[in-house]
Amino acid sequence: MNRRAFLQNALATTAASLLPAKWVFAENLPVGMTPLETSALTWNKASDLPDYYTVLNSSPLNATVPEHMLDPAITPANVPFVRWNGIMPDFNSIDPETWTFTVDGESVITSKTYTIAELKSKFTHHTQQLTLECGGNSRKGFFPGAKGNQWNNSAVYCSEWTGVLLSDVLKDCGIKDDAVYTGNKGFDTHLSGKGEAISRGVPIKAALSDNALIAWEMNGDAIPYLHGYPLRVVFGGRPASVSQKCAVGISVRNQVHDGHKMAAPAYQIPKHPIAPGEKVDNKDFKIIEEMIVKSLITFPETGTELVLGKPIEIRGHAWAGTREVMKVEVSYDYGAHWHTATLAKPVNKAAWQQWSLNLTLPQQGYYEIWAKATDDQGDAQPVVQPQWNPKGYMFNGCHRIAVRVA
Repeated sequence: MNRRAFLQNALATTAASLLPAKWVFAENLPVGMTPLETSALTWNKASDLPDYYTVLNSSPLNATVPEHMLDPAITPANVPFVRWNGIMPDFNSIDPETWTFTVDGESVITSKTYTIAELKSKFTHHTQQLTLECGGNSRKGFFPGAKGNQWNNSAVYCSEWTGVLLSDVLKDCGIKDDAVYTGNKGFDTHLSGKGEAISRGVPIKAALSDNALIAWEMNGDAIPYLHGYPLRVVFGGRPASVSQKCAVGISVRNQVHDGHKMAAPAYQIPKHPIAPGEKVDNKDFKIIEEMIVKSLITFPETGTELVLGKPIEIRGHAWAGTREVMKVEVSYDYGAHWHTATLAKPVNKAAWQQWSLNLTLPQQGYYEIWAKATDDQGDAQPVVQPQWNPKGYMFNGCHRIAVRVA
């Protein structure tokens, strides 16, 4: 029985305790009647998305929400950005009981294939909050503009993932000394229907870290269709494109992986600073392997009208790839003065951190509120545009919102 049929059957014929989420008066639903589905778990096309999503592209599907909807510390399943590079699988035909994950490649000692049940029974389970950010997050902030989906600042989220450490699985297979990179495999096939699926990878050191999971749950439930059901490889702090959705395996390579979307200029930036708009030869690009320091204001919503003399809490999140954020500062006078926010420690490495600050804006009128984060190696967000690049990756200029004091 496929997953959709299971959900429909459960909703129609079983007690409320067996439902995937609390469903009010579920016990009164007549036997045999299929309920209307509202769960983000089974969205699988643009028309399934609620009105608060902005669809940037429907083929492949790419969509995002307003920044303020990312306010929760753990991002719920109904708000993460959606990013596909190609054709999605037929989710209704997927059977998690027969789904397999294969480890192979030139630098693996013994190739092995695991079912999800075998992964669950053989290895220790881990649950981590891991930040996934598109390499093109905030692309629309670059001037001159860069080609690609014009993401706002919310192509990022931090949910809770449950699975097994990728390192435990790789060690079970054995890794040769010449291992250099991984090649991650899934079902995100080319829009033409021909050629290989997107297959990106990470340095072997990243694959053997404690922030790389083979996950089957997101926020305590099965991974939503649009985010990689039934199995996803999740690399916290790395470009989200390497966190392969609908993962079927990983190849351990003795060279930098050469899969689809690994060649320049895809997910790469120039090796050296260039002038805005300058063209760059492919040989002069380098792969993006870690994300960089950044912050986001999630409250209040931009456009909010405030009351003169009344304090307002400004809050949001900050992250820095695999580093830790050490300081977040807020300005309401275009950077002339900065006010240090209260900053929480990360729940685990590669989780984003919550920050907040109470402000009383001094007079009536229009304000811009800026947020600036600094990481544990001293790197801070620029208050203006960061280094321009042709593909519009890694924008980390200060996030700005507008408010008015009445």
